[in-house]
Amino acid sequence: MILCVQGPRGLLPVPTTEAVPFTMRTDTHLGFSSSTPTSCCLHSPPKLWDPTEDLRAIAQTFHYLDISGWYWGAITASEAQSVLQEAQEGTFLIRDSSHPLYMLTLSVKTGRGPTNVRIEYSHGRFRLDSSSLAKPRLLAFPDVASLVQHYVGSSQGELACKEDQPTPKDSALLLKLARPLNRHKSCPSLQHLTRLTINRLTDSPDQLPLPRPLQRYLKDYPFHL
Repeated sequence: MILCVQGPRGLLPVPTTEAVPFTMRTDTHLGFSSSTPTSCCLHSPPKLWDPTEDLRAIAQTFHYLDISGWYWGAITASEAQSVLQEAQEGTFLIRDSSHPLYMLTLSVKTGRGPTNVRIEYSHGRFRLDSSSLAKPRLLAFPDVASLVQHYVGSSQGELACKEDQPTPKDSALLLKLARPLNRHKSCPSLQHLTRLTINRLTDSPDQLPLPRPLQRYLKDYPFHL
């Protein structure tokens, strides 16, 4: 994965609806003009963004993160650096962002040490933040767990800056996501580990001959990590 990061988060822009144009028709037999809409000139107004979609997307993301075990909540950049310092390269966690315009940050151990990548949210989609020319090529995802799972499946990435420590715009950092760092030193539950294994082995767990409670349990967290 080649990633470049930083930039402001979009904050629920709502498009405005322009007035529908009318054409003037002259009723010469009556001696005056009247304004009537002409069907060929009418256009469908742009669809307004429903703010409830934001609530749904954000709630779904935090639901998945709470289950994941690698969401560390409101820890600082220095605390994230401390827990990642002795970890293997590619180890990562998700935490609350310290920037007021962002919700979440990806903290990851790189070849140069721990670094931070803000996660941008706009109109129901999450992506790694970027101020570079690579930004249009960065994929957006419906939740952060999907974003992380995608990049764990990639091999390498390029990073232009850190969240809490500015770096030159031309600097690049090789980035690799390999394994999450569980917040609790104890292992995840056997049930959750079994769910992860099933999700890795099949893309259609709903087709398995399992009781409905187990089907719902698998559906509640459809990820590999």
